[in-house]
Amino acid sequence: MDDPPRDPVGETADHVDSEPDTTVDRYEVTDWEERSRLDGFAVALYRFGTASARGGVILLGVLLLFGIGAFSAVTNPVVGALSVLSALPALGLAAYVYASDVTSEPLSLLLGTFLLSVVTATFAAVLNSFTREFFSGLGVVGFVAFFFLFVGPVEETVKLLAVRLYAYRDERFDAVLDGAVYGAMAGLGFAFIENVLYIERGLMGTDAGAGLALAVAGTEITLTRALAGPGHVLYSAFAGYYLGLAKFNPADRGPIVIKGLLIATAIHATYNSTVGLGAAVFATLGLPDLVAAFAYILLYDGLFGALLLRKIDRYRRTYRRIGAGTPPASPAATTTADASTASPEGDHPIARETGRPADDTGRPADDTVGVDDPVATDGAASGGDETDRE
Repeated sequence: MDDPPRDPVGETADHVDSEPDTTVDRYEVTDWEERSRLDGFAVALYRFGTASARGGVILLGVLLLFGIGAFSAVTNPVVGALSVLSALPALGLAAYVYASDVTSEPLSLLLGTFLLSVVTATFAAVLNSFTREFFSGLGVVGFVAFFFLFVGPVEETVKLLAVRLYAYRDERFDAVLDGAVYGAMAGLGFAFIENVLYIERGLMGTDAGAGLALAVAGTEITLTRALAGPGHVLYSAFAGYYLGLAKFNPADRGPIVIKGLLIATAIHATYNSTVGLGAAVFATLGLPDLVAAFAYILLYDGLFGALLLRKIDRYRRTYRRIGAGTPPASPAATTTADASTASPEGDHPIARETGRPADDTGRPADDTVGVDDPVATDGAASGGDETDRE
């Protein structure tokens, strides 16, 4: 992307300001800063507006949580327990991504990202439910188009939104790799609330008093959701990595974020489109349905998980190779070290013989110039000065 345009006054004033004792006040000519009370009011109003927008998004998500019944994880102990169990594989993958980070991430940002993803997931639930009916009559083509045009893009966007609302804005988000960590946490939050909804619906027709029937139904759906959860962590870790890359490349921020979303969407939508067929292929080997699904998911997630870890490892190796994150040596220490190893005055032969630095003429710096020195007398050895020779 090209550099932002420069006003001719501002560009010229940059050179003028570099002159000694010369400055040009460019306030509201080409530059701006908070000076007057009106300026301060404008800044405060802007901050209030942006904070209100973020708060409004979060409040809307919380209201939708109530609306879709997602709080059953709190009000129904069975749903809550099964939801936690179903999220354990996703939690394990998120923990692995976290452990791969070269910097330490604060618990407040991790937990905040998780909770915000629970909230923003409701937007995907509503949008997917609304758009599904437009594709239901198109057969297999509609089935695949729905995943690629809506499910993948919407779900990956709302997960990235959870990172963008809080962790991304914090100064402790200070490395590209942090994006993968917070993306993984957003995927964990999304997987958890999605599992809550599936488990609640799966148990809806089961008699709570029929303990055996409830246990069987709960076990089956919990295992099914446990298989799907790690995928959400994987997809959003990819998108999060590119969000981290975008933070430190502001000139190309938009295209980088979109690239990350395209990658995450493609992996996500391809999984949704092929998991049934893949499980069916493994089932032809005589495997039970659940085992066949597990085999395909393990193969699929393992492939893209290896690609993600390869990307993470490349960052880690570069980080360590160049010694990133270690404080640079102080100027005083560097100067002392340079002085102790440097040769006197450019390692001049005179300096090596006498042990004293040489001046510009090559003599030891503290020697007294004598009249017999042919260099000092500038031609005396040849019988006179320049005028005499002429």
